[in-house]
Amino acid sequence: MKAAIVLFPGTNREIDMKDALERAGAATEMVWHGDAEAPPCDLIVLPGGFSHGDYLRCGAMAAHSPVMRDVVARARAGAPVLGVCNGFQMLIETGLLPGALLRNAGLNFVCRDVHLRLENRRLPLTGALAEGDVIRVPVAHGDGNYFADDETLRRLEGEGRIVFRYVAGPDETEERANPNGSAAGVAGVVNDAGNVLGMMPHPEDATGPRQQSRDAAPLFDGLVEALS
Repeated sequence: MKAAIVLFPGTNREIDMKDALERAGAATEMVWHGDAEAPPCDLIVLPGGFSHGDYLRCGAMAAHSPVMRDVVARARAGAPVLGVCNGFQMLIETGLLPGALLRNAGLNFVCRDVHLRLENRRLPLTGALAEGDVIRVPVAHGDGNYFADDETLRRLEGEGRIVFRYVAGPDETEERANPNGSAAGVAGVVNDAGNVLGMMPHPEDATGPRQQSRDAAPLFDGLVEALS
C-alpha cells in the first residue's frame, strides 16, 4: 500500500503521519502542493499544520493549490482521502466535506489529549477500530469548532457520516470532553460516498512507542491492510 502525503508551506505533521503509516507497513511519498498532480497511490493524506500561516481562513489558500485540483478529482472518482486537522479544514474548503470549522469556543488554542468514540465504522478509513471503541489521541488546533446547520447535522447523523465524536474519558467531565465546542461533539465526518474522511484530532500521534497513547495504531494497521 502506498500513501501520498501532500505538503504545503506551514505543514508540520508530515513526519508524524509518515511514521504512523510506515509503522503500519505502508510506503509513503511526499508531494509538494505546487505539483500538478499526486503520484499513483492507494491513499492521499492531507496532514496537519498551518498551511500558508492560516491566513484568510484555515485551509482556504491551500484548497486552491495546484495539486488540490487532482486531489479533488480523484476523491470524487472514489480514491480514499484522509485529512487531519488542517487537512480537514482543506477538505471543507474544497467542498469535499460539509460544514465549517470555526474558532474554538473558548477562543484559545487547545493542545491536549481527548477521547474519541468511533460512531460508525467506515472501512477502510477507520481501519481495524470497532464501532463504539474509545481511543485517546491529542488535539492541537485553534479553529476546530465544527459547525453545520441543524438540517445538515440531522442528515449526517441519519446517514452515519459522523464517524468520530468527542466523549468524556475516565475521570473527565462532559464539559471538558469537547475541546472546541463542536456541534454535537463532532470530531470527524465522511463524505456521502464514504471515501473521504476529515478529522480534527491527530491519530498519527497516538501510534508510536514514545507517544502518550498507542490507541490509534489499529486505525492505521487496518487502513493499510484494507488498501494493500
